[in-house]
Amino acid sequence: MNTFYDLYFKDSYGKEHSMEAFRGKVLLLVNTATRCGLAPQFEALEALHQEFKDKGLVVLGFPCDQFAGQEPETNESMVQSCKVNFGVTFLLSEKIDVNGTHTHPVFTFLKQQAGGGLLGNRIKWNFTKFLVDKQGNVVQRYAPTHTPESIRPEIEALL
Repeated sequence: MNTFYDLYFKDSYGKEHSMEAFRGKVLLLVNTATRCGLAPQFEALEALHQEFKDKGLVVLGFPCDQFAGQEPETNESMVQSCKVNFGVTFLLSEKIDVNGTHTHPVFTFLKQQAGGGLLGNRIKWNFTKFLVDKQGNVVQRYAPTHTPESIRPEIEALL
């Protein structure tokens, strides 16, 4: 794997997607969990998706159950939960690991490109966000408590 565009992931229904399909777009990738205290961020992520999708923003959610069992849903029920509870229409992957031996290649790449600071590159909690520019470069990593709304200026600048 050499570039961001060499990566693949499966959506919550098992369909494979290539990051190559998103070349020329700005991406916001987020590890998510429906039962997390930060789950209201789904609504703000959806708002960004709706506002900027026609201008070239792609929001991708990567559900993960590695933090206090906060994503207990199945891949299928998770999508329904996100739609019903938060109005989510952006693409969600199947549940993945973001840390450890089985870390998904997308998150291996993201963490290599934008480390986590003094404590290493591990994902610390749900709703860690990565902003990727139109050329597939990881521009910024945001902590879970960094709100999606606060990323708007960076997104607008990249679009």
